[in-house]
Amino acid sequence: MLSDRDFKRRIEILINKLNVGLNNEVINEGKILLKKREDQVIYNIISLAFMNNSEYDKSIELLKSVLKKQPNNIFFLNNLGLSHYKKGDMQKAEGYFKKVLEINPNYINTLNNYGNFKKDLELVNESIDFYLRALKIDNKILVTNYNLASIYQSLGEFKKSIEFYNKVLEINPKFTIADRNIALMTKYNEKNKHFQTMKEKIQKLTLSDQQKLELLFALGKAYDDNDNYKEAFFNIQKANKIKKNITSYKIENDINLFSNIKKKFNDEIELNISSIKKKFIFIVGLPRSGTSLVEQIISSHPEIFGAGELLFLQMIDKEFFKKKSEKKLQDEKDKILEIRDYYIKRTSMIDDNKKYFIDKAPLNFKWIGFIKTMFPNSKIIHCTRNPLENCWSIFKNNFEGSLNFSNDLKDLGIFYKLYKELMVFWKKKYPNEIYDIKYENLILNSEKEIRKLIEFCGIEWSSSCLKYYENPKPIRTVSAFQARQPIYNSSLKKSENYKKFLKNLEDYLD
Repeated sequence: MLSDRDFKRRIEILINKLNVGLNNEVINEGKILLKKREDQVIYNIISLAFMNNSEYDKSIELLKSVLKKQPNNIFFLNNLGLSHYKKGDMQKAEGYFKKVLEINPNYINTLNNYGNFKKDLELVNESIDFYLRALKIDNKILVTNYNLASIYQSLGEFKKSIEFYNKVLEINPKFTIADRNIALMTKYNEKNKHFQTMKEKIQKLTLSDQQKLELLFALGKAYDDNDNYKEAFFNIQKANKIKKNITSYKIENDINLFSNIKKKFNDEIELNISSIKKKFIFIVGLPRSGTSLVEQIISSHPEIFGAGELLFLQMIDKEFFKKKSEKKLQDEKDKILEIRDYYIKRTSMIDDNKKYFIDKAPLNFKWIGFIKTMFPNSKIIHCTRNPLENCWSIFKNNFEGSLNFSNDLKDLGIFYKLYKELMVFWKKKYPNEIYDIKYENLILNSEKEIRKLIEFCGIEWSSSCLKYYENPKPIRTVSAFQARQPIYNSSLKKSENYKKFLKNLEDYLD
């Protein structure tokens, strides 16, 4: 028989393993622990581990089996909603979230999850309402304050955003991602209070590597604002080194992936996939090449919906490359149609009213061949920028997701060459179907370039596109602040201040 003390200790171990991504160990050890004591906490921990592994059906199956005994258990119902939400079955997810709140209107985890659900469907005001309901119950919930801060940041309400990020830091000064986000919205001078606090924090607090790197990126931005480029580069480089150690990224994996993508499209493909009524616009390129600005401009048009950076096409990597299929693309029409139908279903949940729909995930440049196969009438806009400017802007920012090539100058230089070579390949494959827009031209000749963009999209001109900075749509990227300003040229030639530190990168870009 397991004592309460031993049980509590075992649960703490499982939670720690869950937090560092040891999901398979959590699942196996959790199942063993269930034989000694059947407790709802263990079921929920195993469920979260399945979700972290993207094994959503296993999570659903587990929770449904225990719900038979406890049909109104809000913890199981909440995690079932979360499993369906992450799987992409939004209707079922919402059903479970609603059921939880019928049983207990004040269950904070579901209020947060439902808020995230609404945010992903671009129902921003409803999302904010759920977060505020949670804070009325307990205003010291870190995750809810953080969610509100990030949503206000995406909406351009920077004063409110900073207010909630500061609440996050009151709750936990070590939650340094809040410091980094404040830095993105702040123009620092040497006496700035937050700047001074960050300098003290990096010296005095015991921080994890993840907490440290967030703070170092923020300090890099603050030193840059003060024209102290040596200290700025030191902090940015140190942050990137820590992250590279965490991710253990190997550029060889991307070299192989890019090679395999080209092999898939070496042969002529005739799948005869029909066009659909909705017209998709894909904005691609490297991060920090102007994709957020271009989306903000185009989505200011009344006929266009801008959805931001969607991750739905990552299925292509999973289905065609991680599984290492040896089949020719010509023989995989069913799989392509499955991904296309999934993409249409997910995007329709976000918006099904406007005629044009923008997906601006920059790294979709890898999947241009798949995009043109699935959506023959789609428009591809390719954003470019001065190579050194682009790469420096990538290196000095911290990105969430799969941009691990950005944490080492050599990796970044090699990845840039891979990207350029793949874009040459796609342009030969699809001549006249990819529109290049250069960031510098957009900044210096904005009206002319904006008119050309709208013409390429095949849409009637609207003067609202010139007032893109008034566009209320959320921007959930590190460009959230810049893309809401009228076009300015101070962002040009920022790398000039760091040239002596970037010699190795320049060698790869030549």
